Amino acid sequence: MTTILLNTEISAPIKRCFDMARSIDLHQRSSANTNERAIDGVRSGLIGLNQTVTWRAKHFGITQTLTVKITEFSSPFYFKDVMLRGAFRKMEHLHFFEENNNGTIMRDQFDFEAPFGFLGRLIETFFLTAYLKKFLLARNEFIKSMAESDK
Repeated sequence: MTTILLNTEISAPIKRCFDMARSIDLHQRSSANTNERAIDGVRSGLIGLNQTVTWRAKHFGITQTLTVKITEFSSPFYFKDVMLRGAFRKMEHLHFFEENNNGTIMRDQFDFEAPFGFLGRLIETFFLTAYLKKFLLARNEFIKSMAESDK
């Protein structure tokens, strides 16, 4: 399994950052380049504990679907989403929020495992990890820009 760890400092209140990170609408806007859309479950607004969302997006030129469920939730400090169905063998995304002097530190722990055994591990190492890190960084920068704005 591979883990991606990210820290994003945001000059905004913790509750605003927490809600933006679980906003279906904001997620769709932040991933416009992959045309990510919520097609089942919670399709707009804020997702919460025990709720699911199914995403459809185009990655690597292939349309894929991914269903995740919020399995842990402690507002405004933490939530966890876990893949129920999708292309990964395993995927969990932990979202942590901590107040600091300038606003909020948003921490991501993204754990995943590609399918296909040894071949999947090679893909993780040489390609998939960098791709997913870039995707998550872009999403976090979008959240940061929105949280720090008047929008």
